[in-house]
Amino acid sequence: MRNSILVVFAKYCRNAVVGNNEKNSMKKLLFIPFIFLIHNLFSQNQNIVDANAVKTIDGTINESLKIITGERGKNRNWEAYRMLFTPNAQITYLHHDTAGKITPFTSSLEEFVRNGRNYYENDGFIEYELKKQIIEYNGIANAFQSYYAKENEHEEIGVNSYQLIWDGKRWWITNILWTNNSNGMELPDNLKK
Repeated sequence: MRNSILVVFAKYCRNAVVGNNEKNSMKKLLFIPFIFLIHNLFSQNQNIVDANAVKTIDGTINESLKIITGERGKNRNWEAYRMLFTPNAQITYLHHDTAGKITPFTSSLEEFVRNGRNYYENDGFIEYELKKQIIEYNGIANAFQSYYAKENEHEEIGVNSYQLIWDGKRWWITNILWTNNSNGMELPDNLKK
C-alpha cells in the first residue's frame, strides 16, 4: 500500500510537469501536498505499535497493559491499542458477586475502547503484571497473567487470560478474558508472585 501511494505520487508529479494544459498542471501540483498528507497518515498508522514488541507474546501483552495504565486525566493511545488486536477480537470480564452469582460481560474491541476511554481516562487505572504463564503451539498462544490493579481507591488482584495468534510476522490478541478476587478467591499457586 505504501509503495502504491508513492507510485500515484510519482505519476501526478510527472503529469503535472509534462502536461501541456497549464490549468490542469496547476491543479495536479496543488494535489501533491494532499498525497503527502495521505502517505504520512498511513505511515503513522503502520508504525503506531512498537514493531519489536509485537514480535513476542510478552511484548504484545506488555504493550496492552502499558496503554491502558495511567493516572487520572492521562489520555490513552486507543489507536495503538486497537492495533494490538484482530478486528473481531472480544474482551470479556467474568464478574462474581457476593451472593455467588457469576455473570460474563463481553464486548467487542470497539465497545471496550468506547467505554474504556471514559473509565480509564477519567478515573485513572493502574495495572501491572504479577506473574505470567504462556502455552504456545503452532501459531496460537494462551497466556495466563496474574495482575494487581487499582482504580481510585479500589484495589484488586486477578487473572487475565489472553488468546493470541501469530501471522508469520507478529502476534495479535484475539481475545482477553479476565476475572478478579471480588469473591475472595486466592490466586492459584502457579500465578502467585
